[in-house]
Amino acid sequence: MTTEHPSGGDPTLVIGAGELGGSVVGALTRRDDPPPVTVLLRPTNNPRHVALRAGLAAKGVAVVEADIGTATVGELAGIFARFHTVISCLGFAAGPGTQRRITEAVLQAGVRRYLPWQFGADYDAIGRGSPQDLFDEQLDVRDLLRAQDVTDWVIVSTGMFTSFLFEPDFGVVDFATSTVNALGGWDNAVTVTTPEDIGILTAEIVSARPRIANQVVYVAGDTITYRQLADIVERARGVPVIRREWTVARLLDDLTRHPDDSMRKYRAVFAQGRGVAWPKAASFNGSRGIPTTTAQEWLHERLA
Repeated sequence: MTTEHPSGGDPTLVIGAGELGGSVVGALTRRDDPPPVTVLLRPTNNPRHVALRAGLAAKGVAVVEADIGTATVGELAGIFARFHTVISCLGFAAGPGTQRRITEAVLQAGVRRYLPWQFGADYDAIGRGSPQDLFDEQLDVRDLLRAQDVTDWVIVSTGMFTSFLFEPDFGVVDFATSTVNALGGWDNAVTVTTPEDIGILTAEIVSARPRIANQVVYVAGDTITYRQLADIVERARGVPVIRREWTVARLLDDLTRHPDDSMRKYRAVFAQGRGVAWPKAASFNGSRGIPTTTAQEWLHERLA
């Protein structure tokens, strides 16, 4: 089922309307010169998706339906070929191989511009064979894009979602015991950005003049060390925090004993400290003076 968009201009397809996709769609539609935006959703009539489609329609956003998990590359290419720009906001939860398949379909369709789901670490710096095996597929996507010259691409490196830094399952911040665990060392740094800020900055990047193409763009809501994170948590809670250092050796050993645990994979790769942080001042938003939410601001808002 397809809902057509009445506007002209360069048609833009956003794949997915979850936390990140919703932020990207919202930012694109709030611009003074919004492109015609369509969202690709999985076909379902569950109440949440019915409400989502109604909300998108109220913003003038069209909907096209396809199941990324079961559609062939050719079928996806047939959909993508109608759009000038494709922005994928469908992450690792979609399953292994999904990022390659979407990229292959984009290239087969001859899409003019593509922003793949690379809203995370600097996978070039991390390299292949890291503790998080999912990251190798991100490098496959980069290889596919760099090997061709028909589709312009932009990779937006954002660091981890700010909320993930405080996620209990991630294990860095434990509010129940007032503990902060430093991954790899207290002077290791991590870049974090909220989905809302990623949406705003992605819309800015897409609309930037001169046009940005065929490059990695770094954004940063905040870049902090684990020492600074512990200080932030301590100030926000008003009580001392227990500070523990989780060394790379310890985390790799832990992963060896639990090789299928995704969170342990993330901890180990972030502890190694490669490709997970860059200076905020030199980022796309920092160099342009675009305000973003810091880790301290995010935490204060949640605690309030």
